Amino acid sequence: VPEIMMVTPPATGGRAGIDPHILVAAAEAGVTEIYRVGGAQAVAALAYGTETIPKVDKIVGPGNIYVALAKRYVYGVVDIDSIAGPSEIVVLADETANPVYAAADLLSQAEHDEMASAILVTTSAALAEAVSHEVEKQLEVLPRRDIAAKSIADYGAIITVDSLEQGIELVNRLAPEHLEVMVDEPFACLGKIENAGAIFLGPHSSEPVGDYIAGPNHVLPTNGTARFSSPLNVDDYMKKSSVIYYTQEALQQNGKYVIELARQEGLEAHARAIELRLMKK
Repeated sequence: VPEIMMVTPPATGGRAGIDPHILVAAAEAGVTEIYRVGGAQAVAALAYGTETIPKVDKIVGPGNIYVALAKRYVYGVVDIDSIAGPSEIVVLADETANPVYAAADLLSQAEHDEMASAILVTTSAALAEAVSHEVEKQLEVLPRRDIAAKSIADYGAIITVDSLEQGIELVNRLAPEHLEVMVDEPFACLGKIENAGAIFLGPHSSEPVGDYIAGPNHVLPTNGTARFSSPLNVDDYMKKSSVIYYTQEALQQNGKYVIELARQEGLEAHARAIELRLMKK
C-alpha cells in the first residue's frame, strides 16, 4: 500500500498533541500521514474528504459503537474491513485449567467495554465455581472494575458442558472473536474448531498477547461473523481482476451456449453480440 493515513484522537490529560507511543507505532507501520481526529467524524472525513483530509479508498480498524455505525454508513463510498462489535472472549477449559488465569483473561476483555462479552465454557463444575470466585476477587483490584463488572453482569456467562466435544460444538456456534483453549491437549482441539477469529492455545497464550504483540494484527471478526469472515490480512489490501481472451476458433466452439443462455434470460442484445461474430466471414 503506497499511502497509509492514520486518524487518532488528541492525547488525553490536557495535551493537544498525539501520544508519542502512537507516533512510534505509526512510524514502524509506515504511516505517511497522521490526522488528529477520532470517532465517527474521522470516518466521515476519510470517506468523503475535507479541506485538509483527502478521501481514501479503504478504512480499517475497530472503534466504539459510533465508529462501527459510521463505517457501516460509508461502506460503498469506500471499502471497509468489517463492522467490529464489542470485544468478545470465550475460554474453553477442562479440569486442568488454572482458574486464576481463566478469570484474568475473561476480565481482560470485560474491561474494554460494558457491552463486551466474556464466557467460560468448561467440562468441570469445580472449575466453573473456582473461576466465578476468582472473577469477583480480581475485579476488586481493577481500575476499570465498574466497566468490567457491568460487562460480566450483562454479557458474561459460565457454561458447563458434558464433554469437550460438546464444548467445541458450542464454540463453533458462538464463533467468538477470541477463543482460548485451556485444556490438557489444546492442539488436539485445533482441527475441530471451525469458527473463531483468533485461537489461543494453552495456559500461557493469554489473549492480551494477541492484543499487543502476537500475530500480524488483531482486527478480528465479532458478533458471530467468524462463521463467514476472517481476521484482517494481506488479501484485504489486494484487488483482483478477471481477464478474458477468446480466439475466433474458441468463440465458434462455445458461442452457441452463450446465445442460448442469453435468450433464455430474454437478453437479445447479448445473444446478437455473439451471433454477429459467428456470422462474420
